[in-house]
Amino acid sequence: VQLQACGGGLVQPGGSLRLSCAGSGALFVFDMGWYRQAPGQQHELVARITATGNRNYADSVKGRFTISRDNAKRTTYLQMNNLKPEDTAVYYCQANRGNADYWGQGTQVTVSS
Repeated sequence: VQLQACGGGLVQPGGSLRLSCAGSGALFVFDMGWYRQAPGQQHELVARITATGNRNYADSVKGRFTISRDNAKRTTYLQMNNLKPEDTAVYYCQANRGNADYWGQGTQVTVSS
């Protein structure tokens, strides 16, 4: 499994971005997640969608971020609305199945005026 994340950038507070994570392999059996790490902060789970479509979110992004997946395209998305400066971080996508974890490279999201 290989994952490629993209879609980050610089956006003003209140703006939106959509991150994409495209992969290879049988991703439809994997749970997919987006994590982020800000400078000096721990790696944290942002959102997760299971192979069966169940979603969960960090409290800090509930109501603003939406995770989705298109299994035919082997792509997972993170729609981020009403972005705040505290959302600034490097965002990583992850595929997980049991003890198997695969990570994409990070994509930088910067929220600043």
